Amino acid sequence: MSNTAVQAPVQEFKVFEESEDSRVYRHTTSHILAQAVKHLFPEAKLAIGPAVDNGFYYDFDLEHRFTDEDLAALEKEMKKITKQNIPLERFELPREEAIKFMEEKDEPYKVELIRDLPDDAVISFYKQGDFTDLCAGPHKGSTGAIKAIKLTSVAGAYWRGDVNNKMLQRIYGTSFPKQAMLDDYLNMIEEAKKRDHRKIGKEMDLFALYDEGPGFPFFMPRGMVIRNELEAFWRKAHVERGYQEIKTPLILNEDLWHRSGHWDHYQNNMYFTKIDDGDYAIKPMNCPGSMLVYKRKLYSYRDFPIRMGELGQVHRHELSGALHGLMRVRTFTQDDAHIFMLKEQIKDEIIGVIDFIDYVYKLFGFPYHVELSTRPEDSMGSEEDWELATNGLKEALEEKGIEYVINEGDGAFYGPKIDFHLEDCIGRTWQCGTIQLDFQMPQRFDLTYIGSDGEKHRPVMIHRVIFGSIERFIGILTEHFAGKFPLWLAPTQVKILTVTEQFNDYAAELEQKFREAGLRVETDGRNEKIGYKIREARNQRDPYILVVGEKEKEAGTITVRSSKEGELGEMTPDALIAKLTEEIETKAC
Repeated sequence: MSNTAVQAPVQEFKVFEESEDSRVYRHTTSHILAQAVKHLFPEAKLAIGPAVDNGFYYDFDLEHRFTDEDLAALEKEMKKITKQNIPLERFELPREEAIKFMEEKDEPYKVELIRDLPDDAVISFYKQGDFTDLCAGPHKGSTGAIKAIKLTSVAGAYWRGDVNNKMLQRIYGTSFPKQAMLDDYLNMIEEAKKRDHRKIGKEMDLFALYDEGPGFPFFMPRGMVIRNELEAFWRKAHVERGYQEIKTPLILNEDLWHRSGHWDHYQNNMYFTKIDDGDYAIKPMNCPGSMLVYKRKLYSYRDFPIRMGELGQVHRHELSGALHGLMRVRTFTQDDAHIFMLKEQIKDEIIGVIDFIDYVYKLFGFPYHVELSTRPEDSMGSEEDWELATNGLKEALEEKGIEYVINEGDGAFYGPKIDFHLEDCIGRTWQCGTIQLDFQMPQRFDLTYIGSDGEKHRPVMIHRVIFGSIERFIGILTEHFAGKFPLWLAPTQVKILTVTEQFNDYAAELEQKFREAGLRVETDGRNEKIGYKIREARNQRDPYILVVGEKEKEAGTITVRSSKEGELGEMTPDALIAKLTEEIETKAC
């Protein structure tokens, strides 16, 4: 597999977003927003205004509630400021002078920020014309560097993220060096709205989220078809690659999570309960269960590699404001696997997983790029083990000829990892697959095997997912295909529509024939106009719509319309069944 086989084409605006300059650029734009707000609403108090992924925001304390009309006026004022090409000038003040300076400007939030800085901190400000802000920088040289601006929304935000503090108003926006980049970005956002999996999921009756269980999705019968097909594909592909499937419990005692290291590194994201006066945790990850499965017997070096796969449901606490359809939930199913191996098998096993992930993403038509994440500050284990693990991942990537970016300090607490960021059809990226090499858990659980010398040795292990989360992957697929799933995944593969009710008997015969061929088929025999039925079937994104009337019944045929190929005309049922069977078997997308 060459790197060209997996590298996604990159749009110009995305190249900018991934550059180091983008955050400086957006941070400068946030200052221009703050200056515009102070021009139009002088009574506004300034909080903070950082650059974030895809844009920036600034928080304001203002009695007036910002409206869409205000955003338009602020955009106009910001463009006026950029045309003035005002220099941004940095200066520093001693701590007490800085406090006095902000007090004179009646900026209480800035005063609070300064008071929280160390006594010996360098306190810097940036001035642009009639506006000055507390800021560490860096910034662009002048407001004229900012060429294209869009304010996107207003939201509430507690000061310093603390619910006990005052609710401020947060204005979000983005900016680019070219108007064409901004246009491309906004077009992508608009297309994303049309493809929103929450909207499509409701229209197609795939899943639902209820107030009785925020962040805990319900799957409807049609959604379960997609889920079951994905899981069946997962199982078959894993059996073909030598994996054994296991299932571990949802709840295990607290001691296990101390042993695994999750208690020290992850407890704030966990749920807990009591059983028989003992403390238990609802699992946030599947790996400790796999450790116990491994420990049930003593292995020989001849048994390796041992590949265990699990579709394991996990629960993780997410803040309510972070929940988003199937993309961010509080319970999900990881397509997990844990591979136990000898040190000399590390590279080959990692290459095997890379090839597996490549196979799956290509099947769905996803290009992807790769990041290698190194040791975080909050980690466990020796420097020697981390270096060995990191080099093992590097060697595998380099042998496959895959370009990768180093993501310093973003590894798991127990080992470095390779992350796969797939790209959907409108250019958005999603981190799904991951390969984590772990020397720590085998030590913490005292995993051993009998080596060729008859002595006990310690295995190495890989943590690995491909979909990442079944729920999230379904959300991604829903948006990628805009609900028009490949035939093998479609909840209803064939929809039979009768011109009038007198052809319902013929439709019933056809339905039985398609069902016996293993196809998912439904008939709409209602006394409705055929145009209405066709529109409804299209809204349900059914891949094949069959119309039957007098002509079709007499000839023993069907008139076929494909959502991908358009009108296919008259066909015999057997010819269509053969076509659909081949499309399903090849999993064509």
